[in-house]
Amino acid sequence: MAPGYAGKPRIAGHRIRVQDIVIWHERMGLCPDEIVSQYPTITLADVYAALAYYFDNMDEIRQQIKEGEAFAREMKAKTPIPSLVQHKLKGLNGTND
Repeated sequence: MAPGYAGKPRIAGHRIRVQDIVIWHERMGLCPDEIVSQYPTITLADVYAALAYYFDNMDEIRQQIKEGEAFAREMKAKTPIPSLVQHKLKGLNGTND
């Protein structure tokens, strides 16, 4: 695994993080072959290497996933509801609610 931005391990030569592979595999239920079919720029060996890295560094990767989820929740909470895009789309559709 290549070091990534902010110390997050990534597949060498790609922007795909180990935690992305873990989420796709464990939470979304994709098998390694399915991950490769959806992201053909990586190899099956890349996926298995990422999973091996995860199993060797499980606490670190789980913490990164948890921090990413907390950041997403924080950003969602700061986003005005409805968003500007939603407001504009409603205007295009002729609805005012």
